[in-house]
Amino acid sequence: MPVSDTTPGPTTPPPGEPWSDPAPGDRSYSPRRRAALAITLLAVLMDMVDATILNVALPSVQADLDASSTQLEWSLAGYTLAFATAMITGARLGDRYGRRRVYLAGLAGFVVTSTLAGLATGPETLVAARVLQGASAALMVPQVLAMLQVEFPLAERARAMSLYGMTFAVGGIGGPLLGGVLLEADLFGLGWRPIFFINIPIGIAAFIGTLVLARESRAEHADTADLRGTLIATGGLLAVLFPLVEGRELDWPLWTFALMATAPVLLWLFIRYERRVVRRGESPIIDPALFRHRGAVGGLTVAVLFFAAQAYTLVMTLHLQAGVGFSPLRTAAALVPFTVGIGIGAVFAGRLVPLGRRVVMAGSLIMALGMAMILVAVDRSGAELEQWQLVPGMVVGGLGMAMVAQTLVTIVLAKVPTTAAGGASSLVNTSIQVGVAAGIAVVGTVYFAMLDGGEPPVDSATVGLLVVIGLLVLAAALAFVLPPDRLPADDGSEQRRGEEPDAHDDVDDGAPLGVRP
Repeated sequence: MPVSDTTPGPTTPPPGEPWSDPAPGDRSYSPRRRAALAITLLAVLMDMVDATILNVALPSVQADLDASSTQLEWSLAGYTLAFATAMITGARLGDRYGRRRVYLAGLAGFVVTSTLAGLATGPETLVAARVLQGASAALMVPQVLAMLQVEFPLAERARAMSLYGMTFAVGGIGGPLLGGVLLEADLFGLGWRPIFFINIPIGIAAFIGTLVLARESRAEHADTADLRGTLIATGGLLAVLFPLVEGRELDWPLWTFALMATAPVLLWLFIRYERRVVRRGESPIIDPALFRHRGAVGGLTVAVLFFAAQAYTLVMTLHLQAGVGFSPLRTAAALVPFTVGIGIGAVFAGRLVPLGRRVVMAGSLIMALGMAMILVAVDRSGAELEQWQLVPGMVVGGLGMAMVAQTLVTIVLAKVPTTAAGGASSLVNTSIQVGVAAGIAVVGTVYFAMLDGGEPPVDSATVGLLVVIGLLVLAAALAFVLPPDRLPADDGSEQRRGEEPDAHDDVDDGAPLGVRP
């Protein structure tokens, strides 16, 4: 029998008691919940790895499949865009039809599409497989946090959440490194293809383990999927991103500008349709009421711009291999200090959150400084660039990222009603993924225009990094639109009262609250 979100839990153990089992006869929480969490976290890990692993393989893919620079952009942006637009819908399908069931469907789809990506005979089939991969990830990843909320009592939930967050960090570091190791090993002479084939045994193990260990759960009052709203929103995003990616290769025909001009119209239609959904008493994919909050609108706008700057990885992975001669593994290792900077920044970033928009401005400018340091190293050293020269800029950039990411989420949620917190959290994550996809389109277009136009690799990388710096400075400037209020410090007092919250107080629609790097 599926577990409902409203199932009462056992008496909460004293804080700090390690991973206590439920009382004899109490079936509210599964005694196998820890093993189930470990196996389902493989989905989060695979998503994080596949969101980043292809970066270091791009030169190999381009050479093997004779892919154009535009097709390389789509192989990255297609995955992220599909994940972003389908994530909220995937979470709601889990609430409605059962989280384990939807998780397993997404996991099966992820294994199949990974296989198709590894077997790709041309760039078109690779791009199509990557889009389907992202959609499959959007089905499985949101279920993990929702199942965590249902299966763990309050005293254990913080530790389970820390493991959930740790998985993001491991995936962020491990994706490029794993890609570098597999490319260096050239298993069975398959080149880049094992970066996708490795998902097959992991996915099968996770599927079997989930069937054996995880229980089914669903929301007692599940929201509708709002598929029509999802299609309108996806159309609006494609109206901007498709011309940005394709326009350069097509020499910017008139229809590319006309298509971008339809994006505001589609946005207006989307908001109007969502209002009709609310009037009908149904649940919209995005509650239009959120846009009446200054913190939400400003925070989401800054999030798109700030996370668009993550496209620096596209520029650096290509430049280090094609322009400097690094191996894929050495390229991946050169990017690791950025994640180290995030880890260092996370130690004190939480204490800065109460400063609100000042932290967002400072963090954006600090990351811009880090990118400027990398730009100087690239420009001065040229083809003689050494890995150690990138370390200071990477660490500084990671510090800025840590400062902004946590504070932006807090600002968006600060004055949003509790009943809308889950939807707002999902919208933050969606905005981050849209920003990443938009950054690949914008930065990639400028970078590849220089490179394909015959400009030296150093000059092309320098201009690409200048665009990244410009996005960060613009994000810092737009942070002035955020509310000037100081934010309340999160000291965990709510949890110390020992009150067991409803599962949907935190996740509402099951979407992840954490930031995907």
